[in-house]
Amino acid sequence: MTQIRLPTAARKVETYRLTGTPIAPERRRSQDFNRVAYAAAHVVADALGESDPWLEPAIDWDATLRFRHRLWDLGLGVAEAMDTAQRGMGLGWPQAQELIRRSLREARTRDDALIACGAGTDHLSPRPGLSLDDIVSAYEEQVGFVEGEGGRVILMASRALAAGAKGPDDYLDVYGRVLSGARRPVIIHWLGEMFDPALDGYWGAADHAAAMDTCLQMIEANAAKIDGIKISLLSKEKEIAMRRRLPAGVRMYTGDDFNYAELIAGDEHGHSDALLGIFDAIAPAASAALASLERGSTNEFHDILEPTVALSRHIFRAPTRFYKTGVVFLAWLNGLQDHFTMVGGQESARSTLHFTELFRLADKANGLADPDEAARRMGHFLAVRGVAQ
Repeated sequence: MTQIRLPTAARKVETYRLTGTPIAPERRRSQDFNRVAYAAAHVVADALGESDPWLEPAIDWDATLRFRHRLWDLGLGVAEAMDTAQRGMGLGWPQAQELIRRSLREARTRDDALIACGAGTDHLSPRPGLSLDDIVSAYEEQVGFVEGEGGRVILMASRALAAGAKGPDDYLDVYGRVLSGARRPVIIHWLGEMFDPALDGYWGAADHAAAMDTCLQMIEANAAKIDGIKISLLSKEKEIAMRRRLPAGVRMYTGDDFNYAELIAGDEHGHSDALLGIFDAIAPAASAALASLERGSTNEFHDILEPTVALSRHIFRAPTRFYKTGVVFLAWLNGLQDHFTMVGGQESARSTLHFTELFRLADKANGLADPDEAARRMGHFLAVRGVAQ
């Protein structure tokens, strides 16, 4: 049995014995599932790139694109250039454009690649005097780029709109104008302030119930232009309440990395599809669970996915915006990249004890692809942090 010495909160070191059984990845297609499932995918930094990480991102394009093929091989869609890719948190619009262009090109080499790409206003810095016309133009520029490259749009929340809107009517105005020009139905993304504090009060209200009313008003007015909405509020109650009020034909994509298993399974009134950052980290489990659900085996679905929930809640714990660090750390432990270096130097965003607990929970969730190799890499990481093996 593989074992490793791990630090504890009591500043001691204990021997931990791994017990998890890796979930073997199986080739699947998105058509094999009865849920639409996107994984918001991370980018792999170029650890040997000559750049200052806080100022200019260096990206390993080959490793980044290999990871997207892995998600497609498992039947998962790719939600590209989203917050999991550190959009606006290390990855700027110029790099996002290159990422979108390259990923769409790779998708066209396959007949089973589901992909949608983030379009927002992150190239527009919030500033005094910024008008709604400025915000609409910024949205239109990014939507036009994605659609010009042949991609489907995920319409991301706008920090500029959050800073400049005077009330709900401004949101209705901006979204209505942007959606009127979209060529294909888009996915709306309501990203909560726990993921990005700059989005506090989105839809013109600090209260989520009032904000939901405005968002639903916008969806009802533009339903023909909307495929679905992803909400990331980490509240299953709010998601279910909104899901039951959506117009016919508009999907709810869960962005709840705390409660995704039960939300995807659904209830007698309906279910959520998925657009999740945690699916980047637990892709083989997500794929296997969704295949079980398609077969009608709800018990097996929960048996596979429920153990991953504790891992996800740890990765996405407050401050939630640092969850990308855990996602990339697990990718490195699982041999999906050769290093634990992140765009923007974000590998420093979590503590040694946070990574240690992540390792334990990944093992318990059967989320370590090769336990021996994961333990070896964890040992190297801890040695740098002063924990000898």
